[in-house]
Amino acid sequence: MALNQRHLNPKLGRVVQTLGFDRDWVTGRGAYLVDRDGTEYLDFLSGYGVFSLGRNHPYVKAQLQQVLAADTPSLPQLGVSTLAGVLGEELLRRAPESLDAVLFTNSGTESVEAAIKLARAAQGRARILYCERGFHGLTMGSLSVNGNDEFRERFGPFLPGCDPVPFGDLAGLERELAKGDVAAFIVEPIQGKGVFLPPQGYLADAQDLCRRAGALLVLDEVQTGLGRTGRFLALEHWGVQPDMVTVAKALSGGYVPIGALLASRHVFDSTFDSLERSVIHGNTFGGGDLAAAAGLATLAVIDHEGLTAQAERLGDLLLELTKPLTEEFEIVREVRGRGMIWAIELGSPSGRAARKVWEAVERRQPGLFAQMVTVPLFHEHHILTQVAGHHMNVVKALPPLVTSEADVRRFSAALKDVLRGVEEHLFRSYASLGLELGRRSFAAR
Repeated sequence: MALNQRHLNPKLGRVVQTLGFDRDWVTGRGAYLVDRDGTEYLDFLSGYGVFSLGRNHPYVKAQLQQVLAADTPSLPQLGVSTLAGVLGEELLRRAPESLDAVLFTNSGTESVEAAIKLARAAQGRARILYCERGFHGLTMGSLSVNGNDEFRERFGPFLPGCDPVPFGDLAGLERELAKGDVAAFIVEPIQGKGVFLPPQGYLADAQDLCRRAGALLVLDEVQTGLGRTGRFLALEHWGVQPDMVTVAKALSGGYVPIGALLASRHVFDSTFDSLERSVIHGNTFGGGDLAAAAGLATLAVIDHEGLTAQAERLGDLLLELTKPLTEEFEIVREVRGRGMIWAIELGSPSGRAARKVWEAVERRQPGLFAQMVTVPLFHEHHILTQVAGHHMNVVKALPPLVTSEADVRRFSAALKDVLRGVEEHLFRSYASLGLELGRRSFAAR
């Protein structure tokens, strides 16, 4: 922490300290983080979805050790690589039939940047539509299609021709597409900020609208892909056949930065349409042997351990255990999720006195009340979760796919205990906690 405060991001350090999350982590094992005292914390944040296989998976680790020992001729640049080719083949084998080609990147935001460029090149149009609340990364191109003002503030002007539409609003999407100048519509199948699921039929209808308007459909599966929702790609729940899909995060098992853009042959051939343009887009480290080996090992673990089916089964159990909380607790507005992406939304109680406490906490900082759930989960139950977005009273969990049924039940029981404490002591200890967190957050600015 001292090094962070001197050399890296001291404001982030203050946030971690304010929440009391500043542990001296010494190791990670599967679904657990372990601190200097040997205390194990159930990691239901999993690095924002990076550690779907848990931490330090032995099979992925062994494969990387073999590649390092082999001294492979990685990244010849003016040449091709076997491992990258095999990983591309394996990704496409699991992808919809509409996708025929792969471009490797180092992250989710790079995959989105590539999608924007290839869409404009392939369609000969400039406009990109995106959804309000959508999150696609923080580099300038991705930020131009980021639907969250708190990330965009002070960084404009953005790429021209990038316009938002409400998530789930087919009429609004159709109006924009009717202008005839849209290259692509980019959308998360499940929005990570708040864990908002699409209305029934939305993605399939959006695909049809894009097809009729001559626009491409780009699905951002950076967080929802690779088995998290109980399908290899979340799009499989709705049977869509997109023109491009972005993946990253979990693809390397948490070891090596890697991402990928899966695209149709039309998109690739329309972009890399001559020998001179064969290098018109790429990046220095994309498709390196270490990253490709990590990706192949990750896919093997997902297959051999049946993690996609396990995510569906445990996700159903998690909803079964937590949906009744909406009836049991006045402050619980909704529980939602699909597979191992889950959220609980909180709202103001109806009682006059309790509502005044809620409003007092919210005046300090909107969305702060959700921290009154994440903080006790961490300190009292040793479970790491997150608040799902700025000014949202939504607590989000992204459990590793290797999570056990016992861990899911432990989390559900701990959540119920915390919610009971919030309601029973709303006027006393939890109100004091909320006000203190608000005071500290202002002091840290």
